[in-house]
Amino acid sequence: MTRSFDVTDVNVVTTPGGQRVHKGHAAQSDVIKAEFYEVRAGVWCLVGNGLSNQTFIDAPEGIIAVDTGESIEEMREALRRLREVTDAPIAAVIYTHFHYVEGTKAILEEGNHATPLPIYGHEKIAFNKARTLGEISPAYSRGLVEQFAIVMPLDGPDATVNVGLGFFYKNPAHAPYTPGHIPVTEELGDHGSLTIAGLPVQYQYSPSDSDDSINFYFPSIGTCIHNSVWPVLFNVFAIRGEEYRDPRILIPGIDNIIKWAPEYLVATHGPALTGKDNIREKSTRYRDSIQFMWDQTVRGINKGWTADEIASRITLPESYDVDYLTSERYGVTEHHLRQIFMGLRGWFDGNEEKLFPEVPESRYEKLIAGFGGRETVRAHVSDALATNDVRWATEMATWLARSVDAPAEDRALLASCLRVIAERTPAANIRNWAITRARHLDGSFPMDRFMQHGFNPKFLGEASAVGLIHTLRVLVDPDAIDGVNHHVAFVVGDETAGLHVRNSVAVPTDGWGAQSMVKMSRATLLGLLSGRALWSEELASGAIAVSGDNDTVDCIRRSFENKGFAG
Repeated sequence: MTRSFDVTDVNVVTTPGGQRVHKGHAAQSDVIKAEFYEVRAGVWCLVGNGLSNQTFIDAPEGIIAVDTGESIEEMREALRRLREVTDAPIAAVIYTHFHYVEGTKAILEEGNHATPLPIYGHEKIAFNKARTLGEISPAYSRGLVEQFAIVMPLDGPDATVNVGLGFFYKNPAHAPYTPGHIPVTEELGDHGSLTIAGLPVQYQYSPSDSDDSINFYFPSIGTCIHNSVWPVLFNVFAIRGEEYRDPRILIPGIDNIIKWAPEYLVATHGPALTGKDNIREKSTRYRDSIQFMWDQTVRGINKGWTADEIASRITLPESYDVDYLTSERYGVTEHHLRQIFMGLRGWFDGNEEKLFPEVPESRYEKLIAGFGGRETVRAHVSDALATNDVRWATEMATWLARSVDAPAEDRALLASCLRVIAERTPAANIRNWAITRARHLDGSFPMDRFMQHGFNPKFLGEASAVGLIHTLRVLVDPDAIDGVNHHVAFVVGDETAGLHVRNSVAVPTDGWGAQSMVKMSRATLLGLLSGRALWSEELASGAIAVSGDNDTVDCIRRSFENKGFAG
């Protein structure tokens, strides 16, 4: 099987839009093509409407809608397609996991639904939605931008071809992407049986790319709805950065699908599979690909191999590269192996140089000097690219681009290496990341605004003032509060939250016993966090009132890396 990207351009094709891409990446567009499938009588699945599918099941009491996409607009289109085949009301909604739940209000907008509308999903969905909007929101958002080609152009050499699981993270035809999530009303646990809209269903908690995934089996119609067998090799590692997806937890969910022996297998992404034997064969190969990566990583660890050695010595056998299901059209095996290593053993892999490595900037300068200076390294990069030694060229170009005061030409040189990787990898994640980073390096689309903490507007709208104040702790510059020991209560409307600054951290409290107090309205707080208002101006206008130790409060608020609070 091809490892990550081809050494030469033998598999590179040029699309009608002018993009030079690996033929495997281009072929994925046929797998995820936009189509409203009738999987079997009374089961419809819309593929290609967005990143995920929307599935509809005709039940005795009406339609069960499974997943609602990334926006109200996306779900409106799914409902429009549904209404071409049936006028039955929406009787219930199922969320397979928390990723695709933002279009539900489109059902209420349509008006043809049960009242109240039952919404089934795992009990962790609410927590996971809050998690991605809060403390890790900037990194999470930046990762989505990089992985899903969100800021890549729509035409020309750098244009998006597909994002592996769909054509876009959010379909441009659905802009402006209005959020319309409705929380789960019927929380589900680990497993069980129930009746939804008059249709018996079995469900099984099956962690996948999120720890709130549930697979559903409707025995009377032989149909399984799931988030376990993707139309690509499973992404143990997501290049955007995610919590560890442990194969030991993933595999039982697929084993359970095999045990159910469905006649129809309808996925969160991509086209359905049909036929018991076909589903069993493909699902078995899919789960075995994940076990292979786990087993061989553990084998390498036990041999004393480093993460780099494991990634370079292990690859999936050719027998897995027989169709799109276990092909590297999304992520790549060598990255999944590294993730398994770190998930099992941590960051230190026994490589001596990694125990106490040189400071990055200093290391790059020493490497450049050791090779004879910048001009010599640049020549080596060009020679390596000319001889298809792309990995080595990229490493050397990285020394140049990440060294202190790197000139624009060195950043552009690294960008050219990344574009070679982009055109030779079959994996959508890698191509999109490489092009997005290349565009940042060469200045065609700088990503600097995604590298600072900006509060997600949705989080600002939904989070409590307590949650917002407590999130400030991850914006603290520790040097700015060195030696400070002070407890501040923030009274925002009728909510109170505290931060006890001590030992160079800001510890969340309920504000009881605080030494100083800050009062403001919620509108003022949102203005500060969004950067539309500055503390100094709001204080002067009387919108902020401080009592207690004004100087220490001033020191603390300036320590937050937030324009509104520090300004």
